[in-house]
Amino acid sequence: MRDYDEITAFLGEWGPFQKMIFSVLSLSVFPNGFGGLSIVFVGGIPEHRCLIPGNLNLSEAWLNRTIPLEQKRGKLQHSQCRRYRLDVIRNLSATFADPDSINMSEVEQEPCLDGWEYSKDQYISTIVSEWDLVCTNDWKMPFSMSIYFLGVLTGSFISGVLSDGFGRKAILFGTMAVQTGFNMLQVLSPNWEIFCLVNFLIGIGQISNYVAAYVLGSELLGKSIRIAYSTLGVGISYACGYMFLPLVAYFIRSWQILLFALSLVGLIYIPLWWLIPESPRWLLLKGKVQESEAILRYAAKKNRVTLPEILFSDFQLEDVKDKNVKSFTVTRLIKTRNIRGITIINLIVWIILAIGYYGLSLNTPNLHGDDYLNCFFSAAIEIPANIAAWLFLQRYSRKFSLSGSLFLCGIVLFFVQLIPPNISILATVLVMVGKFANTCAFAIIYAYTAELYPTVVRNTGVGVSLMVSRIGSIISPYVFFLGVYYEFLPYILMGSLTVFSATLVLLLPETVNIALPDTIDQMQKMKGFKSTCNKHYYLNKNETTGENNMVVIKTQDI
Repeated sequence: MRDYDEITAFLGEWGPFQKMIFSVLSLSVFPNGFGGLSIVFVGGIPEHRCLIPGNLNLSEAWLNRTIPLEQKRGKLQHSQCRRYRLDVIRNLSATFADPDSINMSEVEQEPCLDGWEYSKDQYISTIVSEWDLVCTNDWKMPFSMSIYFLGVLTGSFISGVLSDGFGRKAILFGTMAVQTGFNMLQVLSPNWEIFCLVNFLIGIGQISNYVAAYVLGSELLGKSIRIAYSTLGVGISYACGYMFLPLVAYFIRSWQILLFALSLVGLIYIPLWWLIPESPRWLLLKGKVQESEAILRYAAKKNRVTLPEILFSDFQLEDVKDKNVKSFTVTRLIKTRNIRGITIINLIVWIILAIGYYGLSLNTPNLHGDDYLNCFFSAAIEIPANIAAWLFLQRYSRKFSLSGSLFLCGIVLFFVQLIPPNISILATVLVMVGKFANTCAFAIIYAYTAELYPTVVRNTGVGVSLMVSRIGSIISPYVFFLGVYYEFLPYILMGSLTVFSATLVLLLPETVNIALPDTIDQMQKMKGFKSTCNKHYYLNKNETTGENNMVVIKTQDI
């Protein structure tokens, strides 16, 4: 019995309808590129020092000596969290006119009891300067980002259920509205706690929007276009949104105005409601045959092809429902020793990839050079990375493409620490190469994960992988935060983890040029660093009937 893709093959693969869907759905992902990463500038940490009250009547010489000097990153700088005790300074200034005659190392220190003063050289305001998220409260800034990713994790749980229940299109536009609306509300946050709460809700909306767009595109586009859609379409659109962030942030240095300006971008998606149709496949599953046929007739008209006299027979409808409605529990991912091993390795790699991607993206302020340029380059490098991933998926082994990308990422990050301080530009270049390799690996693993799992648990396997990867996203803000204590520590940690994951990938079976398995028994077997497959499954077309049959060829271990 033919499946949905065969039933709708008359539409062709790349007609005007598919081109329109490819373009507008890719465009819908554009805000996701700057939504989560805006914290780089919204939560930027300005230069700061303890505030000294103006009623002390100190001379300029004594005012300049109220803040102790500390070693930071090999340089002598004013302390950001300590000052000399002001009552002692006041008494000393009354006795000694010249502070250089005093040994200041013997003067007792105290924390910033009167708050902080912040430099406005780079930022007019950020959430850090707004709510004093420094010194003993410095953990709150990365926590703000972790809360966002906690929302993303929650959204990962519910997005699939909502999409299956209410339709791909409704959830796509509903979550875009949530994303845009809460971004606007976040501007009005009266305190850090409310800011975090709204950030959590934005995270739910953003991932649900992304998943709905990804699923809708996968169901509206043909098999040969889906890999291009996930890399060249969704991936590059996301990167363009990411590149848009530093361009806007460069001209808008206030966090409230920046968030408001970015949220306005969501309003331009209102006209897309009339361009993006619902998924005909989902409509069929819900018994809405006439609505599904209407969309396919519109697509046929757009592509200038002739429709069959009967689009769906009763048997074909039942077959589509049988293949799509049947669901399997998560426990199937650990049912056998083989699938359990694949699942464990796959989830570890997803978590490490997420730590690396967001750790590198959020680590922009710790790089040498201009923050805005570094953020722009970090975003721009994702475009060639997605193109490279597409080429690898078209021509080369999945396993070695993924492992090679991870290994390159890990090695260059690990060796950043060896670059001498006088050529810091080389360290930044290595970080960008690491970001390129990490993004390339992220694009590859989507397709590889879908091919590793059989049809009966494929959606479950990909969904669980995405959800578990959010653990890495939640951890990532604290990885880049380690750079406050030792600037190379994030790179050492991410480099080591990524090389470890590259080694683990070599244990997985190869999937290129192998027909997708339908059952758990048809999955390829793991065996050390070699893939074994006692049975290869190929699709063979019967010349008499024209039907595709599964041919089983027994082979020796490979």
